[in-house]
Amino acid sequence: MENFTPYSALAGGALIGISCALLLFFNGRIAGISGIMNGVFFAPKNDRAWRLLFLAGLVIGGLFLQGLLPGFNTPRQGYPIGLLGIGGFLVGFGTRMANGCVSGHGVCGIARLSIRSIAATLTFIASGMVTVYVIRHLLEVAA
Repeated sequence: MENFTPYSALAGGALIGISCALLLFFNGRIAGISGIMNGVFFAPKNDRAWRLLFLAGLVIGGLFLQGLLPGFNTPRQGYPIGLLGIGGFLVGFGTRMANGCVSGHGVCGIARLSIRSIAATLTFIASGMVTVYVIRHLLEVAA
């Protein structure tokens, strides 16, 4: 953990928590990104606008931060494109299989003391640990 920045981590966590609370308070919806994204394609037409605006806000917020602090986020280099594609597919598959993602289960579900969400989040963490071990130590891909 050579680049751990507790203040930015705390600020980011607080912003995520506030956005989840605001969405629940004003819209009665859980801020699970995979569910929001899925609803863009499969929800009734009158339920799509807020979803598109929420997702656009995620992208615009990231672009705004990058413009405000140009060196803040540096993408990692040295990962094979095929490995990234497989990883993306597996994340999507796992999200569907778990009926939600880290934002839905880890942030909103645990806050609601959902046993299912706690189990899913522990599974996400364990899977991430195994993945890091395999990528770094067995496949010897750059960190």
